[in-house]
Amino acid sequence: MLEDTGERVIPENMSITNELLIEHIARYHFALPFITEGRVLDMASGSGFGTHIIAKKKKKVIEEVIGLDIDPDALAYAKKTYYHPKSSFHCADLTGDTLVDRFGSFNTIVSFETYEHIANESAFLTNAYNLLKPGGHLILSTPFGAGRGEPCGSPFHVHQITPDEFKALFRDFNYQQIDYFLQRGALIQRDDDQVLDHYPLGILVLKK
Repeated sequence: MLEDTGERVIPENMSITNELLIEHIARYHFALPFITEGRVLDMASGSGFGTHIIAKKKKKVIEEVIGLDIDPDALAYAKKTYYHPKSSFHCADLTGDTLVDRFGSFNTIVSFETYEHIANESAFLTNAYNLLKPGGHLILSTPFGAGRGEPCGSPFHVHQITPDEFKALFRDFNYQQIDYFLQRGALIQRDDDQVLDHYPLGILVLKK
């Protein structure tokens, strides 16, 4: 059994009304329309349920979906619980300098609730860019907080950036288009179409 830290999403251990579970499932379903062909990468796949959603829902159009994670226990759980012929799970440091050599490039990359855990954010963001094929989409999310260098409520997070810092994450990268979304629970909507007073999470959709 995979350890339940309170931070990790393990669907079989969670109620259908669990907000963390709802948020994570909503993000993977939000990403599905951007997945139309080729190879898909799930950066920090955790327990593997999201990689499995992609494999199941997009099996007719994709070649494969790869889940990368640094935790061997999570990978073992994913391989046992979420087998699909078009998916595979591999151990990797997302800030390492050999990811492109090891895994090639991808038409779509998703990375949900990963950024806030990584101290070397420059290496992580650069790897995401280099792993993405021209014309491909990167969909990335993170929770908001007080900003870089400021304390945050989670012992698992390096920091939680502000909405303005989130919007500026990829300003030094050559993406063709960047669309900004906000999330609260299952609700995901464009930044310029807000209906609520507060959104705890942001999602970027970037086209290379």
